[in-house]
Amino acid sequence: MECIESVHQMQSLAISLRLRGRLIALVPTQGALHPGHTSLIAAARKQADMVVVAIFVNPAQFGPSEDFSRYPRDLEGDFKLCEEAGADVVFVPSVEEMYPRRFSTHVVEEVISKGLCGVSRPSHFRGVTTMLAKLCNIVRPDMLVFGQKTAQRAAVARRMIEDLNFSVQVMVEPTVRDEAGIALGSRNLNLTQGQRDDMAVIYGALVAGKALVDSGIRNIDRVIAEATHTLSERRRVRVIYVSIVDCETIEPERVIEPGRSLLIVAVWIEEVRFIDNIVL
Repeated sequence: MECIESVHQMQSLAISLRLRGRLIALVPTQGALHPGHTSLIAAARKQADMVVVAIFVNPAQFGPSEDFSRYPRDLEGDFKLCEEAGADVVFVPSVEEMYPRRFSTHVVEEVISKGLCGVSRPSHFRGVTTMLAKLCNIVRPDMLVFGQKTAQRAAVARRMIEDLNFSVQVMVEPTVRDEAGIALGSRNLNLTQGQRDDMAVIYGALVAGKALVDSGIRNIDRVIAEATHTLSERRRVRVIYVSIVDCETIEPERVIEPGRSLLIVAVWIEEVRFIDNIVL
């Protein structure tokens, strides 16, 4: 496994690989990797000749009062996980490499990014799309691999790729959960036991909503109310949103379509923000 820190070196390698006809899969991450990322690397391994894992805590994705400085970092552990999972290259650029002095260009998607997380994090997706556009130009991937937990991010990426004519396929892999149903995430590393206990209610709310749909209920307000009620059973869980959207476009659904509709939630547990979803 090769570790690359330079944008120029990564871009040169990617161009060489493409000229040799190699398929490249990119797994974009912010580090603090966990078994959920392992599943993304494994999925990429099945589809591509070369798997590149990007590790970059992107300051442009964090608002002024968010936890950029506290975001978990463990490069040594990340390298070990990537090697064991079968990654070929780990791209670990510095902030100065990605945002050099006088950097002033940004990529903005203006529809999908406005709802859900975009309401309370208005600058977040501008940082996401700018970074993904840069990574597409640096790594030259044939495919980007995301987890289902970040469904809105994948949808924004898909729209950006389509609108700007990048020749990249977006793959979305199932969310990996622990024995309590908690979706694995980098921020989980810093949770107290009490916070973990509270987090379990998120999956409980998603399952409760899906159970209604499985029983034949198609009323959107009814399903949202059930999920919201379940979340409210935990005093320290503060709901940001509960919504039912199309799993591809993330646009609000008018009617629930099993297999297509997504029940998606975001909550605060004390000072930590969590998102999750389930296909209905």
